[in-house]
Amino acid sequence: MSGLEYETVARFAQQGGTLYFAAIFLAGLIYALWPKNKEAFQRLAQLPLEKDESDHV
Repeated sequence: MSGLEYETVARFAQQGGTLYFAAIFLAGLIYALWPKNKEAFQRLAQLPLEKDESDHV
C-alpha cells in the first residue's frame, strides 16, 4: 500500500467520522428539543429538588 492510498483512506475516515458525529449530534439535539419530550424533561429536571422521604428515617 503506497502513501497516497493511506492518505486517501485516512482522509475518508476523518470526513466519515465527522459526518457520523454530526449526524448523531443532530439526532440527539432533535430528540431533546422535540415538543413531545418537553414534559418528561421538565419533570426529570425537578427530580433533584424533590424531598426524598426515605432520607428522614
